[in-house]
Amino acid sequence: MSLLFRSRNQGAQQVKISGFRRFVMFWVHNAQQAIASLGELVRYPFASMMTMAVLGLSLTLPATLYVVVKNTDTVGANWQQASEITLFLRKDLSAQEVATFTKRLSLSAAIENVTWIDRDTGLAEFRDASGFGDALNSLSENPLPDVLLVTPAADQRSPAASRQLLASLQQEREVEEARLDVAWLEKFAALIQLVRDGFLALALLLCVSVVLIVGNTIRLNISSKRDEIMVMKLVGATDSYIQRPFMYTGVWYGIVGGLIAWLATAVLIWWLDSAVRNISQLYESQFSLQGLTLNEMMVLWLLAIGLGLLGSYLAVRKHVAAIEPQ
Repeated sequence: MSLLFRSRNQGAQQVKISGFRRFVMFWVHNAQQAIASLGELVRYPFASMMTMAVLGLSLTLPATLYVVVKNTDTVGANWQQASEITLFLRKDLSAQEVATFTKRLSLSAAIENVTWIDRDTGLAEFRDASGFGDALNSLSENPLPDVLLVTPAADQRSPAASRQLLASLQQEREVEEARLDVAWLEKFAALIQLVRDGFLALALLLCVSVVLIVGNTIRLNISSKRDEIMVMKLVGATDSYIQRPFMYTGVWYGIVGGLIAWLATAVLIWWLDSAVRNISQLYESQFSLQGLTLNEMMVLWLLAIGLGLLGSYLAVRKHVAAIEPQ
């Protein structure tokens, strides 16, 4: 309580206010201060929109990178589904033994599908593809073994699981050799992890920059109202009461900045999608970029509001408390 009102309150009778009325008036005052802070932003629309645009565009890049990573995971999952383990069987196996072994593998929970390519079919395909038909006709016997193409189950298509399944199949009595090119799967997984780590690092840096930008803007706003804050403290206003309008300003920055981030991210994804479609057509694919879902958009919006509130909170906690009437 300031000196201005201390002597006046000494001779005045204290008025008791009920807890319910305090609760209602607390929210009424907060609503009034929120509307007043919005009015302050409307009074200076250009400066306010500049700060909101910086906040929104700063969040656009990590949001777009998130979409790229999400779509890359989808592409990676599709590529991993196409991976197969090739089993070269022993040449002394009869057709009945190969059929029995194929049936036994198809019943395994770790395997989705097994395709049997018998040695005669394999030789015919090799003759057509290689162009050495005359040389192959001179062979006295078929040198190729029976081959099984094993497609792992959905939960066995990661590089580690595929390698473990490969080692298990290699131990089968009927298998002469088992092959799986897991190196490219591991390289692709490492590349995806690198993109994720880079996305997280860049997102953190941009979030920190948003907090600093909002905090600096609020600090300048506080400095411009230094005399007004001193007068409010002289008449008994608490620091929390003075701080609330500035914190609501940070919330408004986040609300409008989140909407700008939505719009900018949608435009950027639309722009990139045309290029992705052209590349997909070259590879005879129908892949297209999948944008942000409704839940992801809400998370982005809440993140923008949270960063705006955090930046304003850090600024007001330091600078409002530092202003004291002499």
